Amino acid sequence: MLALLLRNARGAMAFTLLVLNTLFWCAGLFGFALVKLVLPFDAVRRRIDPLLNAIATAWISGNSGWMQLTQDTAWDVQGVDELQYAGWYLVNANHQTWVDIFVLQHLLNRRIPLLKFFLKSQLIWVPVIGLAWWALDFPFMRRHGKAELRKHPELRFQDRETTRRACAKFSLVPTSVMNFAEGTRFTPEKHRRQNSPYRHLLKPKAGALALALNAMGERFHSLIDVTIVYPQGAPTFWQFLCGRCTRVIVRARRLPIPQEFCEGDYTQDPAFRARFQKWLLALWQEKDQQIDELQRLT
Repeated sequence: MLALLLRNARGAMAFTLLVLNTLFWCAGLFGFALVKLVLPFDAVRRRIDPLLNAIATAWISGNSGWMQLTQDTAWDVQGVDELQYAGWYLVNANHQTWVDIFVLQHLLNRRIPLLKFFLKSQLIWVPVIGLAWWALDFPFMRRHGKAELRKHPELRFQDRETTRRACAKFSLVPTSVMNFAEGTRFTPEKHRRQNSPYRHLLKPKAGALALALNAMGERFHSLIDVTIVYPQGAPTFWQFLCGRCTRVIVRARRLPIPQEFCEGDYTQDPAFRARFQKWLLALWQEKDQQIDELQRLT
């Protein structure tokens, strides 16, 4: 009972520090975002966006601070020290829990430009942080079911247009575009429903990656492929706050992006789509094997 109380106390302290850190930095963030909203010009954006990114970077550093203060996590990390803070990157990772975002931000902060995520449209309503994501130009994507798409096939082009607009903004200031190729968090139930051919992963969705490359592929220096493993199992966000995530294994690597993937049309060219999917599936097979090996070593 005492151990449970102490864990919950730690979680409450970590959550309080997260909230205070968020409120502190969002005050300045919203002020600069208002200027950008009132003066929606590229010249203004080029000056304001670096300030907004700097505030977000400071917020991530604050999160790293309370994580180090309240957590006893052992970090087994390889591949991030070789990264360079210059230019544009496309980042891809497996996805198991909300904690993945804090892990990626903690490890990649100031090593590469600020991560910008593709988010579900409902997340804009998350108090405070939803507005922060909007101010930082995180693209909000709408998901449509198969039945809805059959009834309204024109909805297939909504995400394409959202991606195009977001990438047009990203091209003005060095940015790291983050994508979880699985499209959702891994669970055993989702794995079973998909009949996934991988042991530790859901089937990857190539569309978002292909659209981002088509929109601004000439900007991307390379793909940063990240593999995240929680040896004791993926924690919930509350378990993470309570210090129950005792070890995290992360492997990162820079990969070249084939030039043809920056020029082809994924939606209209079946042959190109097949080549792109083959490339991504090969990456996913390697990632699945890597997770298997990392788990066997723990």
